[in-house]
Amino acid sequence: METTQLLLILTVSSLTIMLLIVGSQVALILREFRESVKKMNKILDDAGVVSESVAKPIAGLSGFLTGIKSGADLIKLLTSGKPKN
Repeated sequence: METTQLLLILTVSSLTIMLLIVGSQVALILREFRESVKKMNKILDDAGVVSESVAKPIAGLSGFLTGIKSGADLIKLLTSGKPKN
């Protein structure tokens, strides 16, 4: 073999080995990224559940206060005898 052929074979072999190493590292990074996205999705789902559980009582309290205000307006109307404009 000539030196150029030997040098070419060594270069191609070393590049192949380097690409295999880099490819395996990229695969590991992508796997970690996928696990991180799954964890983030779970956190966001939990945050949605928490916000729903907080929003429902607040909506109920708002309805309750609106009912009390309507009752107070009705009592004022009945006691004054005149409609409120």
